[in-house]
Amino acid sequence: MIKLIKSTFFQEKKTKIELCNFIKKAKQLSFGPECQKFEANFAKYQDRKYCVFVNSGSSANLALIQSLLNLEKIKKGDSVGFSSLTWSTNAMPLIQLGLNPIPIDVELDTLNVSSKKLLDVIKRTQIKALLLTNLLGFCDDISKIKEICDKKGIVFIEDNCESLGTFYKDKKLGNFGLASTFSFYVGHHMSTVEGGAVCTDNQSLANMLRLVRAHGWDRNLSEEAQLKIRNKHKVNSTFYSRYTFYDLGFNLRPTEIDGFIGNMQINYLPEILKKRNENFLKIAPIIYKNKNFYPIKYSHIDFVSNFAVPVVCKTREIKDKLVERCNGRVEIRPIVGGDMTQQPFFSRYVKRPEVDNPNANLIHEQGLYFGNNPELTDGEIKRIIKIFS
Repeated sequence: MIKLIKSTFFQEKKTKIELCNFIKKAKQLSFGPECQKFEANFAKYQDRKYCVFVNSGSSANLALIQSLLNLEKIKKGDSVGFSSLTWSTNAMPLIQLGLNPIPIDVELDTLNVSSKKLLDVIKRTQIKALLLTNLLGFCDDISKIKEICDKKGIVFIEDNCESLGTFYKDKKLGNFGLASTFSFYVGHHMSTVEGGAVCTDNQSLANMLRLVRAHGWDRNLSEEAQLKIRNKHKVNSTFYSRYTFYDLGFNLRPTEIDGFIGNMQINYLPEILKKRNENFLKIAPIIYKNKNFYPIKYSHIDFVSNFAVPVVCKTREIKDKLVERCNGRVEIRPIVGGDMTQQPFFSRYVKRPEVDNPNANLIHEQGLYFGNNPELTDGEIKRIIKIFS
């Protein structure tokens, strides 16, 4: 069977040998210089000023929402829009941290929220922030979404966990909002096994993210930032400064193992993204001509980077037959987490009238994806095309 992902890392054998050598020689394995080196490397890759490394993409979302609350850019009870078609830990932090989650439907041909869908929601509900998911390497008119958010004073942030490396209008996805989150989970574009990050150009937000990541203390701030916060709170004793908790936080720290793997894997990232893009362009133009599927538009995107290829069938019966056809041949899954409003947790914790998400609901019921990994062979690509076309 063609698996979603074949190995834990790109160049797995070499990476494991180097990792074993690192562990033997490392003076510490808790958060330290390897993690800080990775933060610098990833910020440079993403063309952002700051990167805050955490233990998962889900933690990145949680840390970012908590940081915005701590900085009072949003407050408890505020309505926050989010992409209906997404992963659970986009909606969950909004609920867990006392915000009012407002689902926004997606376009059927891009699988993403468009400016039109956003405006439809804004007419009915005043949202203070938007957490937009760039789903599976795609986007809609995200530059117009940014314009709307800027005009309306909406805090705009991106979940870019599924679109690392995608370019739209000569700009990397993840660089349109105030901040963006990333995942380095196995099977995503680049693996550190578990791991995630938040990138931003805003120094105050980056400092707050570092506080939130580690209990609310200041140990990972620069000396200048430490002095500023200690003076503000009149913490003058070195004895107490290391155990002063300045704001609400968690323990979301990655390890030096994650950092070391990240510093190895980021060197392969251009090759990984190139291979995924080439795979997609071999497969997509053929299978999206299948009249049993809704075509997915991607010609407006400069460079598509995804780790899975989505298919939305025109009926449930077609999907069921396709699932049967893939059994034992190609590993498939629902499109991300599907429509979040259809998930049990959402209806339990969010009480509101019927939500109008026809496209997200259709994708939830009739969609699936298969893996796009950099180790796919030409023979496997031909087999995939045969099954899906």
